[in-house]
Amino acid sequence: MASVTDGFAEVKARASEALFERLGTRVNDSTLTEGQLHELVRDELGGIVAAETLLTADERRRLMREVQDDAIGLGPLQRMLDDDSITEIMVNTYNQVYVERHGRLQASPARFSSEAHLRRIIERIVAKVGRRIDESSPLVDARLADGSRVNAVIPPLAVDGSSLTIRKFSRNPLSVSDLVGFGTMSEQMAHLLHACVQAKLNILVSGGTGTGKTTLLNVLSGFIPRGERIVTIEDAVELKLQQPHVVRLESRPPNIEGSGEVRIRDLVRNALRMRPDRIVVGECRGGEALDMLQAMNTGHDGSLSTLHANSPRDAMARLETLVLMAGMDLPLRAIREQAASAVDLIVQIGRLRDGSRRITHVTEVHGMENDTIVLQDVFVFDFAAGVDQHGRFLGQALPTGVRPRFSERFDDLGIPFDLASLNVTREA
Repeated sequence: MASVTDGFAEVKARASEALFERLGTRVNDSTLTEGQLHELVRDELGGIVAAETLLTADERRRLMREVQDDAIGLGPLQRMLDDDSITEIMVNTYNQVYVERHGRLQASPARFSSEAHLRRIIERIVAKVGRRIDESSPLVDARLADGSRVNAVIPPLAVDGSSLTIRKFSRNPLSVSDLVGFGTMSEQMAHLLHACVQAKLNILVSGGTGTGKTTLLNVLSGFIPRGERIVTIEDAVELKLQQPHVVRLESRPPNIEGSGEVRIRDLVRNALRMRPDRIVVGECRGGEALDMLQAMNTGHDGSLSTLHANSPRDAMARLETLVLMAGMDLPLRAIREQAASAVDLIVQIGRLRDGSRRITHVTEVHGMENDTIVLQDVFVFDFAAGVDQHGRFLGQALPTGVRPRFSERFDDLGIPFDLASLNVTREA
């Protein structure tokens, strides 16, 4: 088996070399459209493969596909990107690749031929979005044409060789009905969150890495009325809003001379001058949290964002830390007061042991009491329900029965919502 594999690898290497000799510099010709480049490669490659008379028909098709992927695609990654069952691709080294399927990690048989092969693919990815990766800038965040998020690290930072991680972007963005179907949220929770977005509550989506924060943020943004002007701000564009009036802003790293950087914080400040009805920040991870809170507190209601935290209480503490990163010498109490008055709702999402992603808390921010931010859970996940025979959690987030204070805003704005679905009555 090994000799057959080695033999195919030799043929593939020979075909690749012949293709690049025939194409020369045309493979990087910026005047060619993507379609013209693909057609050129297919024509040249067809002649090369036809000369390999010892290959079977299946081997010819495989050779065509793999050499074409290496020449103008993303090599062995291309087939994983085309596989809808894969949600994340993790290249630890050129010969060790893992993927995530249905919330579970598993080794992939895919391999790069060498470290140089992996580096070519990484450079191809980052060059398409105007970024660079080299020894002076050995790590980069980028995105693919379909919106998939890419992180690459090369030596000397990556000790064992270049590393690449791709968080795939769904071709068809998930809808609220999809999340209800997956068990991520319940119908009654979906109705509540819809009403909260319509009522222009300021909402933070909190969760750990890979829990689905951006997916949930995208779903929540779908509840924004179509007549409103939305400005989205992200490190790498991932959100895919369906409304017609959307302005998408993306941060920019410094160039090779170290200048030209545009931070998320700069974009948040600029967004305030763009007459937004809503500001959606893909993720708060630094001093932009202060600008975001100030926007929320100065008439820009209905703002949405995400941050990394493991509980609603941790989310508020994390927000304080991010505000301090802005470099302003503000008293901690002043920061807490601003956070407590700005944020109305925290939606906590987690990835459970069974690999499923569930909303575990929907928590209202009540304000300050002495020096403490007061939180009140509206929904809490029921872990006591146990697991089924396949190890999947049977529980779901259940209403606590407490009437949220923001329900008064529903009444004021005429937003229909049945409080009985939260096990509370109008008189409560």
